[in-house]
Amino acid sequence: MPHRRTIEAEDVMPISNEQVSTHPFLRALYEDDYYPDHVVDRGRAILLALCERIERERPAGLDALYVLTHAATEEFNDLEAAFEAADSEIETVAREEIAEDFAFLARAYDFPDADVEELIATREW
Repeated sequence: MPHRRTIEAEDVMPISNEQVSTHPFLRALYEDDYYPDHVVDRGRAILLALCERIERERPAGLDALYVLTHAATEEFNDLEAAFEAADSEIETVAREEIAEDFAFLARAYDFPDADVEELIATREW
C-alpha cells in the first residue's frame, strides 16, 4: 500500500470560500444514529482537507480537479473499515450524501460541468 502523506497542522489553511466554509458537510449522516459521529467526523475532515487542497493547488481544469477528488475518494475507501468497526457501513444513504458533497464542492469551486461519477470514480463503496 503506498504511503499517504498526512496533513500536518502547519499545512492546514483556513478555507476562504465562504459558501464552502459554512456548508454542513455530511448532514444526513450526522442526523442518522446509524452513522457514528466519530467516524462521520473523519469523513468531514476528508472533505475539508479536499477544500484546502483545491484552494492551495487551484486546479486549472476538470482533469486536475479529478486527481484531487480521486485522492479524497480513496480516503473514504479507507474509512469504510472504521464504519464497519462501528457496526455501520457506507451504504446507499451515505453514498448519496458523500457524492452530493463532492458535487457541491465542484460547483462551489467553479467546476459546474464536473461529472459526479467521475469525481468519485475511484470509490469502492
